[in-house]
Amino acid sequence: MTHAAAAPSPAILRDVFTALPPALKREMRSNHAGELGAVWIYRGVLAITRDPTLRAFAEDHGRTEQAHLAFFEAGLPTEGRTRLPPLWRLMGFTLGALPALLGPSAVYQTIAAVEAFVDRHYGDQLAALSGAARFEALAGVLAAFRADECAHRDEAQAKTSGAVSRLWRTVVFQGSALGAALAKRC
Repeated sequence: MTHAAAAPSPAILRDVFTALPPALKREMRSNHAGELGAVWIYRGVLAITRDPTLRAFAEDHGRTEQAHLAFFEAGLPTEGRTRLPPLWRLMGFTLGALPALLGPSAVYQTIAAVEAFVDRHYGDQLAALSGAARFEALAGVLAAFRADECAHRDEAQAKTSGAVSRLWRTVVFQGSALGAALAKRC
């Protein structure tokens, strides 16, 4: 999310939520959980690292994720939000803090893997919303959020030094998928 751009109005989501098919309502719950977890990933990084470049990265991206989270928290009715906020805070914090203990490259690899999953996740939602004029504004917001996440992924990939651990990235990607599946139900 470019910080100069105006934040999307949560009314965009509020106005269409009841009309969304059940599967897309579950996706919105998953988005809420994911953005909550993302905020806490960056808080975990900031709790551990003293590296000024990594801190600037985490602060900048954390602000973007906080803006995404604010959209879902203000736009979703209570029944449309995740019912497991403590879990997503803990998982996010851990996913930020543990790699930060290993250094910037581990954090950047983690962010690249998470955001690769998020790119696909938002892409699937955009495909499901495609052609539905009633949901066009929501699709626009999700497309903008997806672009933000892809920018995060690309920046993290560009900052990764050394060999990328395929195993670690696979674990993080699959863990993100598992978390999204759980979030759709709770």
